[in-house]
Amino acid sequence: MLPTFDPRDTEAGSRILEDISSNAGHIQEQVLEEILTKNASTDYLKSFLNGHSDKGLFKNKVPVVDYEDIKIYIDRIAVDGEPSRILTNESITELLISSGTSGGKQKWIPKTAEEGERRAFFFCLLATVQNRYLHGLNDGKALFFVLINPDIHTPGGLVLRTTTASEIKNRKDRYPEVIFCEDTNQSLYSQLLCGLVQRDAIVSIGTFFASGLQRIIKFFEEHWQEMSSNIRTGQMSDWITDPKCKRTVSLILSKQMPDLADSIDLVCQEKSWEGIIKKIWPRTKYVQAIITGSMAQYIPALEFYTGRLPVVSPAYVSSEACFGINLKPLCSPYDVSYTIIPNMAYYEFIPIGNHQDPNCTNSKDAHLKDHIVDLANVKIGQHYELVVTTCTGLYRYRMGDVLLVTGFHNITPQFKFVQRRNVVLSIDTDKTTEQDLQNAVTIAMHILEPLGFFLLDYSSYADTSSIPGHYVLFWELQLRSNDDFPVLDQVKMEKCCSLVEQSLDLQYKMLRNRSISTIGPLEIRVVKQGTFNVLMDFYVSRGTSLNQYKTPKNIKSEKAIEILDSRVVGKFYSTEVPNQDS
Repeated sequence: MLPTFDPRDTEAGSRILEDISSNAGHIQEQVLEEILTKNASTDYLKSFLNGHSDKGLFKNKVPVVDYEDIKIYIDRIAVDGEPSRILTNESITELLISSGTSGGKQKWIPKTAEEGERRAFFFCLLATVQNRYLHGLNDGKALFFVLINPDIHTPGGLVLRTTTASEIKNRKDRYPEVIFCEDTNQSLYSQLLCGLVQRDAIVSIGTFFASGLQRIIKFFEEHWQEMSSNIRTGQMSDWITDPKCKRTVSLILSKQMPDLADSIDLVCQEKSWEGIIKKIWPRTKYVQAIITGSMAQYIPALEFYTGRLPVVSPAYVSSEACFGINLKPLCSPYDVSYTIIPNMAYYEFIPIGNHQDPNCTNSKDAHLKDHIVDLANVKIGQHYELVVTTCTGLYRYRMGDVLLVTGFHNITPQFKFVQRRNVVLSIDTDKTTEQDLQNAVTIAMHILEPLGFFLLDYSSYADTSSIPGHYVLFWELQLRSNDDFPVLDQVKMEKCCSLVEQSLDLQYKMLRNRSISTIGPLEIRVVKQGTFNVLMDFYVSRGTSLNQYKTPKNIKSEKAIEILDSRVVGKFYSTEVPNQDS
């Protein structure tokens, strides 16, 4: 039974947080016992445990699995309409859909009413932390951008939603009507317009992921003049036809406001958009967005656009469960760690050595179970892959997230999100991970940063159309000023290519250094400004939620590659063979 409390009561919430973080090991045993007692009779667990709920038997007999291993069970429920008890004795009320852009294919994750209660408890704890550390939030309004997709129904009759849409639609009375508009452009335009009209009341701004916030800023850059005209005349644009948008905006944009329009024009017409968030919303104290893992690449861009306002990365949450809270929300975005909340799921961890590819720990390895440790036995400085068991029907399920233990709060571990367990690029025997690539790109950008550039976004693919194959990176660069984009320096761009290669691992360098190379020189293709917005629109048009969108670092879709290639303005190749000794 989860404790209940008012999230505005920071003392009560803090006491609960201290209590559960001081008893993490005991709580974890209770969580596993509850899951097994409740679900031992399910088809899935019964096939391994014969109806028993013994924890030792669970760890010995139940395999560690990936999504593909359990997809057949989820499909029986979602597609064939079979009962929830295949996986869980809680009634599955809906399915949460993952983005499918960061790790490959979309996943359908069961959600139950009881899971909704667990998530509500988690977000009450999160609110307690934010109320304690983020002062001034109650002195004005929060402008938090939420965009949702239409519901989809599976052949078996279940609703398929994103995690965001699930939380919002199950608590409709708490949100403004404009959020429920399912036309992304109309909704975003209307939310921005409402935020502009109330610019002097806004004290915090945010959305779910840093990539989404960057997209919102670019959308504003494209539409600010039209929005200013709306404010000046007191009339919305004719293309905003959704009734929910029109009703919401009409309550706020009720008269002509030429002075406000003039002040917005003055800011947006400045030569540089550095600090635009703080200039448009001058009372803003914080910006909120997830900036860990692959989102870390957007930190320089957010620092530029926000005028270095504190960026709060609040929590570690997924479609599978809510996992951890950032107890130091005002820390540097590069130092974010999440404290695991021990009563959300049962956690296990696969150790990953300092030089071990996380993709080598195969879920089919019969000995994998022998290496797993529980929450109480993780060690500071060690990398682990997270494995979770939930009440909703996931048992010893590999999340694919690689975490670094950075410390403890009482006896509860704190983790930094490092990377997804997925190979981004692969040719021959080389396997370059997301983190490898991100680190290499960050180092290479040091060449261009003194020239006033920052990297707005990037992606990649392995081009095997010729022999030898080679890695291709697509870069979208942004100038800090609004000057015309200059001709890129050939020598410096070639140096960027070489630095990326030099920053990759020894296996890559060996394959590049062979007498008969099996990997060719790395290529960087610079694309027009706005290209990654076009790419995002492509994925959103295929059903990805804008709230959950993460730029795929490994492009596999031929259509997506065509989109990027059609907007290339410069191609550059490495001219140096990487040194194997460094």
